[in-house]
Amino acid sequence: MKWVYLVAGIALYVKILIMPNPMAEVVDLSIVETIVQDSGVPNTVSGIIFRNRLYDTIFEVVVFTLSVMGVRFLLSNEQPLTLVHQFNDQPSIILARLGATIAALVSIELAIRGHLSPGGGFAAGVAGGTAIGLVAITSPSEWMQKIYQRWHASTWEKVSVLVFIVLAVITLVGFELPYGDMGSLISGGIIPILNILVAIKVALGSWAVILIFIRYRGLL
Repeated sequence: MKWVYLVAGIALYVKILIMPNPMAEVVDLSIVETIVQDSGVPNTVSGIIFRNRLYDTIFEVVVFTLSVMGVRFLLSNEQPLTLVHQFNDQPSIILARLGATIAALVSIELAIRGHLSPGGGFAAGVAGGTAIGLVAITSPSEWMQKIYQRWHASTWEKVSVLVFIVLAVITLVGFELPYGDMGSLISGGIIPILNILVAIKVALGSWAVILIFIRYRGLL
């Protein structure tokens, strides 16, 4: 069967080299302009996610929450590892902490300005989770768990989900905040708030999953 895969691969490359790429039709810019005017934010992606597709976004947040709960449930009956190896060499620790600092700053930037420039709540949450993961691989798991419990991160995660759902439902009903000045930091009505809530939810949910996997599986 290897020769079949080889022939298929060669045929694919020949198609790429010989056959011209179809030219994409120019999209009517009035659609983009309509979305910007309708949402009140220059980032049309945020406008679509938190307005035109708000139903989908609600269930995306719910699915992520169920995923975190599923990880906790599946590993709840297993025994934690007695020894979790961490990165101990100083260069790795410095690089990881530096990367965590940069990722955390990027996360805050994406959450606050996600409705004005490329970014948004989900991207901010991923950047925040990356920062937490970089700290986790160079720190004792017990220390990370104590910080998680001290700041009640699990409670804040649940609160962010509930507040997001409530605000989203209120928006879908038809009640909205004033849009403000287009392009300013305080603009777009409820969209910046939803961005920040999603960022908090994704970052804290990622923190919970990282701690669980390190506790029961070590550094994968």
